[in-house]
Amino acid sequence: MAYVVNGAELETDVEGYLLAPDYSEEAVRVIAQAEGIELNDDHWMVVQYLRDQYKERGQTPNFRAMLKDIAGLMPGCDSKALYDLFPLGPAKQGARVAGLPKPFGKGGY
Repeated sequence: MAYVVNGAELETDVEGYLLAPDYSEEAVRVIAQAEGIELNDDHWMVVQYLRDQYKERGQTPNFRAMLKDIAGLMPGCDSKALYDLFPLGPAKQGARVAGLPKPFGKGGY
């Protein structure tokens, strides 16, 4: 599987995670469409959070750490709200939509 973004093919693993991160907005749009996700502002906040974490730590957080951090960024956001945004798992599907490589272990650190 690969995604085509602005005429360039982005390589993925068998699960659809990019092999190398792509921080373009167009990559997010293409991957989200393939995942059946209609992006809104909350999606973009989670995408930016995951990208920032990846840049700082070299990996994305697991769901528990993500939930704690996101609650501080998006008041009132709980696990249900995150699963409404990314039904296949906020940590894993969120990383995929954010254009990041596959998280370690069970969704990151």
